[in-house]
Amino acid sequence: MPGQDQAVRFTAAGARTVAWAAAGAGPPLVVGGWWCGHLELDWRDPLFRRFTGLLGDRCTLIRYDRPGAGLSDPAGPLVTSLADEVAALSAVVDAAGEKVSLFGGSSGGCAAMAYAAAHPDRVERLVLYGSYARGTEIATAEARDSLLALVGRHWGVGSRILADLFLPTATPAERDEFVRFQRGSLTAEKAVRSLAAVYAFDVRDRLATIEVPTLVLHRRDDRAIPFALGQDVATRIPGATFVPLDGTDHLPWRGDADSLTRAVREFLGAGRRVRRAGSPRGELSGRELDVLRLVAQGLSDQEIARRLGISVHTAHRHVSNIRGKLGVSSRAAAAAHAATAGLL
Repeated sequence: MPGQDQAVRFTAAGARTVAWAAAGAGPPLVVGGWWCGHLELDWRDPLFRRFTGLLGDRCTLIRYDRPGAGLSDPAGPLVTSLADEVAALSAVVDAAGEKVSLFGGSSGGCAAMAYAAAHPDRVERLVLYGSYARGTEIATAEARDSLLALVGRHWGVGSRILADLFLPTATPAERDEFVRFQRGSLTAEKAVRSLAAVYAFDVRDRLATIEVPTLVLHRRDDRAIPFALGQDVATRIPGATFVPLDGTDHLPWRGDADSLTRAVREFLGAGRRVRRAGSPRGELSGRELDVLRLVAQGLSDQEIARRLGISVHTAHRHVSNIRGKLGVSSRAAAAAHAATAGLL
């Protein structure tokens, strides 16, 4: 997939045009809804291409631009209401022509959650990364207002502040490139409207009605969307699996993208197949199942030890044994595997 060219297509969401592209082969995985995105500009980023390649080598990866941004009706007004965001996503799912899985990243998670709640018959699985349920909890009112004002008055300076926020581990050259990407994707006016929409989204009333299997991933030190907001999303969706990841970068294709994509692939069934109890590698004991459920909740070995009244060494040994029996290489993959196998 990394060497493929993408073919951009267009579909209609009411009176608006939505640009979308597909690459790879297999069950469809729809990714989109970022506050700032551009099908062509993203495709030029080597790290983005590598990330999509890791996800798309076993599935058809479908990406789209929101109306009014990127290649989707760029001369028209920007879509900012949650209803319009869901309509754009719905148009892409309809264009895919079959049941899909969704990858909702950051503010795109709100549209993905709302769509999954309203259309469980069209969604196979739901993956949420760096997500939140209520945008006003991302930052204080003063911080939100200050950033919006800065972006509106000085988009050049504002885009640099956002680059620092989204890409804290980037080199100066990478941040400069991201600044150019943001300014090439949105005008100052549209950037303000897009950020304001991020803060305005509220899907708390939808989450308890989501019925599809859901995986929630969040980096512990994410500077853009606080870690606690991802935990909150996972507690509100029935049966959701929460997988904490190390790192500070908000964009999933930066930092340790491999751990993230392994967990997603495992959950989607694109990686190692589900191993049932009694397989040649051995079934999990009752205690190991208890530990696995706590791993899936994002607890560390120390927290598991306190919860179960065992030593940290014993908790660590249980986690190691679980990974060996499941045939997975990380805690994140074990948690995703547990959800796929119906162990939670």
